[in-house]
Amino acid sequence: MSKNILILQSSPRIGGNSDILCDEFIKGAKEAHHNCEKIYLTNKDIKLCTGCLTCDDTHSCVIDDDMGEILEKMVNADVIVMATPVYFFTMSGQMKMLIDRTTPRFSEIKDKEFYFIFTAATPNEKHLVNVKREFKSYLNCLTNPTNKGTIYGLGVGKVGDIKEKKETLLEAYKYGKNA
Repeated sequence: MSKNILILQSSPRIGGNSDILCDEFIKGAKEAHHNCEKIYLTNKDIKLCTGCLTCDDTHSCVIDDDMGEILEKMVNADVIVMATPVYFFTMSGQMKMLIDRTTPRFSEIKDKEFYFIFTAATPNEKHLVNVKREFKSYLNCLTNPTNKGTIYGLGVGKVGDIKEKKETLLEAYKYGKNA
């Protein structure tokens, strides 16, 4: 059965390490006949949450930007892939802004499968404890999410370094194929 897969790529480096892993995931997913859409958060107008709490009553945001469209796609996806470079051992600001802005409809992001892609200059996975915790905390706020796995692109500080990590590229492809 074909799934709708939404890839949220938060790296500002289009064609960088996170993006390359997203493309490998997509390649596998398309071979399995899934529908894929990748959104580059860096190309979207996503403003900061103002904390006005209007969305508690209306379930929509008062801010007029691209987040409404992205949120609709998240609600309608079967699978959500969240890809981020790791900055100071945490997620990118673009990804955090997106997560905060899911507040109006977070209760509708239910029964989804999630995959995570982390790329980092550090070669040591133990340095990713914060970013793992942040995404786990987000999933804890959702209804019945399934964490299907994380792809770790470690030791990849420069654009293209991930191309030397054949096992990681293959892992991303396999996750996509088995999504």
